[in-house]
Amino acid sequence: MFDFEKLIIYDKAKTFNSEIRSFIHSTQLNRTTKDQLRRASLSIVLNIAEGSGRFSKPDRRNFFVISRSSAFECVAILDVLHDEGVISQNAFQKFYANAEEISKILFAMINRFQLPRKGIP
Repeated sequence: MFDFEKLIIYDKAKTFNSEIRSFIHSTQLNRTTKDQLRRASLSIVLNIAEGSGRFSKPDRRNFFVISRSSAFECVAILDVLHDEGVISQNAFQKFYANAEEISKILFAMINRFQLPRKGIP
């Protein structure tokens, strides 16, 4: 078993990605939006996996930052789709809550790998 497979955040990210993919397949979206949303949601999962394989704290942290940024990107895309009436309020709120939870967990992981500053113990 790989280290990332033991992480709760990895399972949550995979579930989020799966739900996004189901939404994409069930909704009429233009090709660009489909591709961007699909890639952003997959990026969350892949960067968690890649970051967990890094040895240095700065490397691990960087991949978790990228993963969190991809969650933000998903929310922004879904927000635009919600404004355009493509996604219902209920569906948007569910995606939003899941992305927010992922973001909070990643934020905690990022802070754990924060490098100490000079003069600060």
